Amino acid sequence: MQDEWQEAIELFNKADYWECHEVLEPLWLAAEGLDKSFYSGVILLAAALHKARVMQSSRGGRRNYAKALHHLALIPDQFGQTDVRELEARVHQALRDFGYRPLFPVKPSTTIK
Repeated sequence: MQDEWQEAIELFNKADYWECHEVLEPLWLAAEGLDKSFYSGVILLAAALHKARVMQSSRGGRRNYAKALHHLALIPDQFGQTDVRELEARVHQALRDFGYRPLFPVKPSTTIK
C-alpha cells in the first residue's frame, strides 16, 4: 500500500493525473472510513486535472473538483502527512491557471495514518 501511495504522489507531481488515478483506485477499493473518503477526494482531484488539462474540458474539471471537495470535507486539514486544504487550493489554482503545475503537498516519506 505504501509503495502505491508513493507512486501516486510521484505521478501527480509529474502531471500524469490519469495514471495517478489508476494507481489509487485499488487503494480506494480496499479502504474504509476516512481513508476511503480521502482516496476518493484525491482520485477526483486527479480526474479534475486530467479532464481540464488533457481532455480540455474545464466544465468536467470543475465538476470533478466539486465532487472531490465533498469527499475531502470529511477529512481533517492534516491527514497523515498530507495538507488537505493546501492540496485543494493548489488544484483549484491549477484549474484557473493552466501555466501553474500543482505539486502534492506532502512530506517525502509519507504514510496515510
